[in-house]
Amino acid sequence: MTDGPLIVQSDKTLLLEVDHELADACRQEIAPFAELERAPEHVHTYRVTPLALWNARAAGHDAEQVVDALLKFSRYPVPHALLVDVADTMARYGRLRLEKDPVHGLVLSSSDRAVLEEVLRAKKIKGMIGDRIGDDAVAVHASERGALKQALLKLGWPAEDLAGYVDGEAHPIHLDEDGWELRPYQREATDAFWHGGSGVVVLPCGSGKTTVGAAAMAKAKATTLILVTNTVSAHQWKQELLRRTTLTEDEIGEYTGAKKEIRPVTIATYQIMTTRRKGVYPHLELFDARDWGLVVYDEVHLLPAPIFRMTADLQARRRLGLTATLVREDNREGDVFSLIGPKRYDAPWRDMESQGWIAPADCVEVRVTLTDSERLAYATAEPEERYRFCATTDTKTRLVQALVKRHEGEQLLVIGQYIDQLDELGELLGAPVIKGETRVKERERLFDAFRSGEQNVLVVSKVANFSIDLPEATVAVQVSGAYGSRQEEAQRLGRLLRPKASGAGARFYAVVARDTLDQDYAAHRQRFLAEQGYAYRIVDADAVLSGEDI
Repeated sequence: MTDGPLIVQSDKTLLLEVDHELADACRQEIAPFAELERAPEHVHTYRVTPLALWNARAAGHDAEQVVDALLKFSRYPVPHALLVDVADTMARYGRLRLEKDPVHGLVLSSSDRAVLEEVLRAKKIKGMIGDRIGDDAVAVHASERGALKQALLKLGWPAEDLAGYVDGEAHPIHLDEDGWELRPYQREATDAFWHGGSGVVVLPCGSGKTTVGAAAMAKAKATTLILVTNTVSAHQWKQELLRRTTLTEDEIGEYTGAKKEIRPVTIATYQIMTTRRKGVYPHLELFDARDWGLVVYDEVHLLPAPIFRMTADLQARRRLGLTATLVREDNREGDVFSLIGPKRYDAPWRDMESQGWIAPADCVEVRVTLTDSERLAYATAEPEERYRFCATTDTKTRLVQALVKRHEGEQLLVIGQYIDQLDELGELLGAPVIKGETRVKERERLFDAFRSGEQNVLVVSKVANFSIDLPEATVAVQVSGAYGSRQEEAQRLGRLLRPKASGAGARFYAVVARDTLDQDYAAHRQRFLAEQGYAYRIVDADAVLSGEDI
């Protein structure tokens, strides 16, 4: 027995003592194969899941490394059954392989005949396969490559896809590293993706995921389809590609609500791709419009269901997913794994911060006590209305005003979920509000004014959660959110993480109503950031209102 920070339990949960001197080192080593479930003040609970182990295996970690990490940091003897289960689970990945055969085309093969016999008898598999090829392989219909991987994952036998990729239509793309160069982690991420063929790169907001996309395009040297969250993001991608690569304006097309250009590099929004008319998705034809050599999915954790379905048919194309967090509130991480590819690279946020690539951030949860009348109204509200009520009270509004005044002169974002609340705050603060109905040109004008310092405060809805580059932002005040969304919390903090020219850090406030659903959801929202090593200081609203140093 050692004085380690970790308690490993037979139900595959790991308890990490946060205040232990080895806690950070332990967190880094278990993060590739364990998912954070709960993160209260002193002990964080992780769980070792099959998907996390398979992601670790695909990223090059083996069972011996996982076992060594558990043994090194565990305070008590590690249950032997768990160690056996880790080894057995990781050994499942790659027992089945999708490969190209010169005679039979796409085949599913196995070094373990019993496993192959087992999966071939599953009802969901039967329509996807063709003739048997000897004892250890079976032909697969090429169009079923994605669907088969999804089905095998659900059966607990994830296939390693070694069938390769078509090159697609060649197109010259080179990085233009005049006055800049790829950061070491960007180069590592690009190489890991390219070596794996397809998959997901996980990097913190503000660390240059777009640059990794550009580097992948330079490796592919082929026509590329890029899918992004909104039109503003499409414009930012285009500007970044013009800045980082040899591509010209004429080579980059925009496929959005405003334009329908198909060029060697085409940037489309998820929104236009999933527009439905009379039960069909007419714009999904864009996937077949050219012989794409690479498909890039920005913010891949947001991938809508229709894009998943079309991606199942794109398995012969190289696919790169970019995200700050693979957390999905709909639990479809398995579909990302099987259809886009496994996680190829993941950089811990705190590591990036310590190396100076992203700004240090101080996370503060400010708890407000509702007035007696507000508490009574909350208690008697219909259950489905309670969160909205406690998230939008006048007590919160007064606190937000105090926080904005405290940081007067700094570049500050007020972020929320409910439009009427944001409109009210915009009026009280004398600040513009950016929401879904704000036209793209007006959004970009306001973002530019914020970047230049002409505008100090912006009030933004969830349209600013993703892919908006505001490097000058140093303070964010979150007044309401999408219930307990962990990915949203991470993205909102991410608005602040671009390194500042002054070297200053960032301050992220979450305004939370005490003794309400707001407090419960806040705890859930903070889980992903806690996994990255961020801790929320909790201060009382009275300290803010009285001007105390917090």
